[in-house]
This record gives sequence, structure tokens and C-alpha cells, in this order.
Amino acid sequence: MTLPTDLRYSKEHEWVRGEGGSVVVGITAHAAQELGDVVFVDLPAIGSTVKQFATFGVVESVKAVSDLYSPISGTVVARNEALSKSPEVINADPYGGGWLIEVELANADELAVLLSADAYAALIP
Repeated sequence: MTLPTDLRYSKEHEWVRGEGGSVVVGITAHAAQELGDVVFVDLPAIGSTVKQFATFGVVESVKAVSDLYSPISGTVVARNEALSKSPEVINADPYGGGWLIEVELANADELAVLLSADAYAALIP
């Protein structure tokens, strides 16, 4: 599995795209594959705050219901509304159309504790 090298990753299988200001958050292809067919996503409201490594939502698949963990802290400035009608996009395009939320960073230094593509690849089978 080839991982995008322009992203940062968490051990909980979320990714972050961006370096400062606001960043986009999603789940990795590995996580999407492990979940199976995604059938529902519960995302936080715009204006909500998220904390690094705390839960911010839920993704439900045919196999399980799993918590989503925020890789960074900040304020939700956008959410992928298309997922309410087509949650399966997470499986089809986890690094593109399957993004979850956009967050205005509270502390850009938190990005430094996230994993590179190579470090994340070493964690997954």
C-alpha cells in the first residue's frame, strides 16, 4: 500500500494534510480497508473544538462502529457534508473525497508528534 508522503499520520489511523492555519483530517486507507464498507459517519459541528488524540466522531461500517480520534487540536471550520449521503466515499477515496473535517489549528507544534508516511507504514501490516 502506497501512502501519500505529503500527509502526517496518527497511530490511531487518521491523517492530516496541511502545515499551518487550517488542516484537513481523514482516515487512512488501511483503516478504511479494516473497517469494511462504511455506512455512516458522525462528524462534529462547525465551531466545535477538537483535542489532539481525543475522540471527535464515529464511523460505522458493516463490521463495526469505531471512534474517530483527532490528530490535532483546534476548531472545526468545515466538515465533509457529502459523507452524510455517500459515506462509502471514505472507502473509495480516503485521501481525497473521503476527507472528514477541516480544523483551524490551535497549536501547529502538535504536527511534530505525528508520524511520517514511512513511520506510519512501519506500524501497519
